[in-house]
Amino acid sequence: MTDFPSDGRIKHLEFIQAAITRLAGNSFLAKGWALTASAALYGLAASGSNPWLALAATGLNVAFWWLDGYFLRQERLFRCLYNDARKPDSAVEPFSMDTRPYLDDPYTAPRKVTMSHTLLVFYGALLVTGLAITVATFIHDSNGNKESTVPAVSSASVQFVPATKSEMFCNTFAIV
Repeated sequence: MTDFPSDGRIKHLEFIQAAITRLAGNSFLAKGWALTASAALYGLAASGSNPWLALAATGLNVAFWWLDGYFLRQERLFRCLYNDARKPDSAVEPFSMDTRPYLDDPYTAPRKVTMSHTLLVFYGALLVTGLAITVATFIHDSNGNKESTVPAVSSASVQFVPATKSEMFCNTFAIV
């Protein structure tokens, strides 16, 4: 049993909570980067009919899924530490941040964490979207369509002219 002052116990719990907060923030950033990178690469793959970009984005999603699972597992390990450290008869050393005693807990098993509902829905949706775009671009590419489906706009085809005299003060322009 560890008897350290309640101020020390509170400070220890604050340290653990700060680590949990950082890990949750990292998990949020991983999701944001995964969504941004996927949208960009899937968009480029679909507009240019390049299935390899879609496959690259799908691989990137798997990497972000693993990274997010790692952050979530670490967060769960620290939650277990917090749960033990908050008890009055805790066996946790004062100011210890060691999560090794919780590695064998089924709640923190890597497979269970990575396949949690939140990660499975988020990354599963990205992967299904990626596979659909990959298949569609492979089909489009195999039909002999080598040209981009996005119309090209040259600077010579766009002219800016004032719309009307009454709208001149607003600096509005119409594309002709």
